[in-house]
Amino acid sequence: MEWYLKAANQGLVNAQYNVGNMYEQGQGVSQDYSQAMEWYLKAANQGYARAQKNIGYFYHFGRGVSQDYSQSMEWYLKAAHQGYARAQENIGTMYKEGQGVSQDYSQAMVWYLKAANQGEVNAQYNIGDLYEEGRGVSQDYSKAIVWYREAADQGHRLAKTHLQNLQALSLDTNK
Repeated sequence: MEWYLKAANQGLVNAQYNVGNMYEQGQGVSQDYSQAMEWYLKAANQGYARAQKNIGYFYHFGRGVSQDYSQSMEWYLKAAHQGYARAQENIGTMYKEGQGVSQDYSQAMVWYLKAANQGEVNAQYNIGDLYEEGRGVSQDYSKAIVWYREAADQGHRLAKTHLQNLQALSLDTNK
């Protein structure tokens, strides 16, 4: 922490992010979300996508700040427009759940696809879920299986369960 602080106080964006992360996790210091937010803001204002996503997360879940979906979306979008997959996945979830925006499964799919095509496991799972349930897209078990398999191959437990269930369903309907 001592060395990160020295670098962070000199304006190094990675160090500012790391100081924020140490405060968020309580590593080497007492956990302090407001200190984490302060350091994330320094990094985010220099355009650091990971810090922007973390600020979005803090607002999304009211961590150290009042929950504010509008602020959350604003920060997620800053990171997402830089191609940061985790922020794109979070935006997809906000549309899927109707958090601060009108529920829109089609928009959720747009954002999930951006993230999933970069290998973001939760986005891959969520695409499988949208296809399985037919939300925002036509119900398509074969496409759901493809996306669940992508996520399952990365160790996503819920995707593995859905994949097994759909494969069993597919075997039953082929008899």
